[in-house]
Amino acid sequence: MTGLRYVYAVCRPFGTPLQSQLSGVAGDPPRALNHHGLVAVVSHVPERDFAEEPLRAHLEDLDWLTETARAHQGVIDALTTVTTPLPLRLGTVFRDDSGVRTMIEAREEDFRRTLERLEGRVEWGVKVYAESEPQESARPAQKAASGRDYLRQRRMQTRSHEEMWQKAESFSNRLHEELSAFAEDSRLHPPQNPALSKATGRNVLNAAYLVPRAHSEEFVELVDRTKGEVPGMRVELTGPWAAYSFAGEAT
Repeated sequence: MTGLRYVYAVCRPFGTPLQSQLSGVAGDPPRALNHHGLVAVVSHVPERDFAEEPLRAHLEDLDWLTETARAHQGVIDALTTVTTPLPLRLGTVFRDDSGVRTMIEAREEDFRRTLERLEGRVEWGVKVYAESEPQESARPAQKAASGRDYLRQRRMQTRSHEEMWQKAESFSNRLHEELSAFAEDSRLHPPQNPALSKATGRNVLNAAYLVPRAHSEEFVELVDRTKGEVPGMRVELTGPWAAYSFAGEAT
């Protein structure tokens, strides 16, 4: 099959083959391109979609972007089960195998240093949401008898919200400290926008933790013990992922 070369990740040579049914971006199975003792995992993609101009246009198409990102992530997930991949950015494309080799040579030192640091490690994501308070609007609130009553009701509502966010902040800070002490490294990401994530509640912690694969079970148990610990706080765990948050400028 002819076409451009789509690059998913760079990693060290690995002996375990990827699943035979694995399909990459644009439906082409990924393959290993070995160079200078490193491996670039690539597949062929059509120029009509992945040349510079059409790719720029496609990145504005949410449906196309979602499908491509899903295929990209599927390859990264498959790699994560057999090796420690260093993921490259979505849409990393070269003209041919020679272009991929040139890229490896130009960034070889950085790739080797980062792969050494990430070897045998995976990323776990932890999010904490402060659940919305029960709505009392199922039936209209009792009308304030006076301006003073109205102000008193407003002060009580404000105090209740302040207490809830203080509780959420205290819980998420304590959890992050505990998980960071267990993990080898951690990253705090900005809270997710609920309009984009569609998650309920307010995201008060959005963090990633770098954990040795051999200690992942202990990390999962540590997170699980916190679920339900504080009423109104929802803890979500995702992973294990390739170490996107810790790959530095290589991603």
